[in-house]
Amino acid sequence: MLSYGKCVCEVQSAISNMAAQGESSVAGNFLSFNGARNGLNPGSTKRKRVNKNKKKSWNKHSDINDVEEFLDDVRLQQRTLGGILSEKPDDSLFFLDTGDEKKDLRLNKRKNKPLKIDLILQPASQIPAPKDILSYQQPNAKKLRRIAIRAKKLEAQGVVPRSKRLLLARLKSSPTRNAGKQLPGNDPGRSFFDLWGDTEGEAPKEDPFYLEQTKRKQVARPRRLNIKPSALPPVEIPVAGASYNPDFDSHQSLLLQAHEVEVKRQKEEERLRRQLAVPAEAVATEETKFTEQLEGLLEEDEESEVEKDDAPEKGAVAEAEAKEKKTEKERKRERLIREMKMHSIAQRKAKDHKQELFRLRSIKAELRKSEEITAQRQQKRRDKKDAEVTKTKRLGRLKYQDPDLDVQLSDEIAGSLRKLKPEGSILKERFKSLQKRNLIEPRERAKFKRKYKLKYVEKRAFKEVQL
Repeated sequence: MLSYGKCVCEVQSAISNMAAQGESSVAGNFLSFNGARNGLNPGSTKRKRVNKNKKKSWNKHSDINDVEEFLDDVRLQQRTLGGILSEKPDDSLFFLDTGDEKKDLRLNKRKNKPLKIDLILQPASQIPAPKDILSYQQPNAKKLRRIAIRAKKLEAQGVVPRSKRLLLARLKSSPTRNAGKQLPGNDPGRSFFDLWGDTEGEAPKEDPFYLEQTKRKQVARPRRLNIKPSALPPVEIPVAGASYNPDFDSHQSLLLQAHEVEVKRQKEEERLRRQLAVPAEAVATEETKFTEQLEGLLEEDEESEVEKDDAPEKGAVAEAEAKEKKTEKERKRERLIREMKMHSIAQRKAKDHKQELFRLRSIKAELRKSEEITAQRQQKRRDKKDAEVTKTKRLGRLKYQDPDLDVQLSDEIAGSLRKLKPEGSILKERFKSLQKRNLIEPRERAKFKRKYKLKYVEKRAFKEVQL
């Protein structure tokens, strides 16, 4: 790569040469819009000769204004005229005015004059926009080009494509050939129907293809949307004992139900307390403490334990020594006994198979009994499935718990709506109902966890009050 100083030096020398030769070349071959470039500036002075062999004087003594003016003039002509003025033909610059055609030209100009809004939207520059290469790029362009060339060759040879052949066959076929039949959409024998025509009664109303293409067929509803997650009603009616003025029996039954719930809760707490309680065997006594203190003091006990551990090892060694390798005669005898046993088992099975012909009645009874047992099991499974419809499923981490019963004691009953004290919350009841009907999972209130500990500071005013 060339260095920066060398590149700049070459550019500056080229510009100075262009500036020296620009006057003679431009004056003869280029028509400028600027009058100063055509020799109309008489106050021009002689160029000063300076030394440019040092980098310090390159930008200081290099005058490129004439070159920049020349390039600006070229760009201006390209924008306004669409090209350089000196290269334009005479027909595009001048026209012959005879006077007779002037009136017709005015009329045509007035007639073909564009609107003002169109003139505003027209581009001011005569230079065409650069071609966007990316807009012409297409995926599989070579493949599509080859397919198009091949189709043209086949068309020149008189070969008709299959799609066009099917369409021609469909157009030639009579519409009454397959009357009353539902044909697929790609069948050439299918009759045409004008969707926007004035005729009525020709549309195949029961044709699935027609209904699908005209968007008249409804979307199939998923089956899961027709199944409710629970068979429980959205709003459960309270029992008669929960009224503001209930009768004695219904109120007592409600009290008994609340009592059973409370007893069950106490039993659960008691069971949990028993499970978490420390067993009596784990409590240290005086005897256990004394035995722990004596551990490691008696050597006889350790020796006896070592002898007991070595006893099974000695027995295993003795058993392995007593066990000798079998002879060929013993192996043959064992194989013969095994074959005789298998033969007797096969004979017994064949005999039992023959005896089953004489017990057809008992076999029928057994089959009938097994069918009854199967029917009972199926009924149990159906009953269990029906019972699960009204049960609350476990959808999340927590398990659903029934809310507390809103019950009033006998001495708390108001007897009238005016003295009635409201209990419970409608929002909590609705929230629990959604959980019970398997619409949302059981949840618990998020616990607030403080990020930083509170810092208590006694202010000066508080200390003064204490004093």
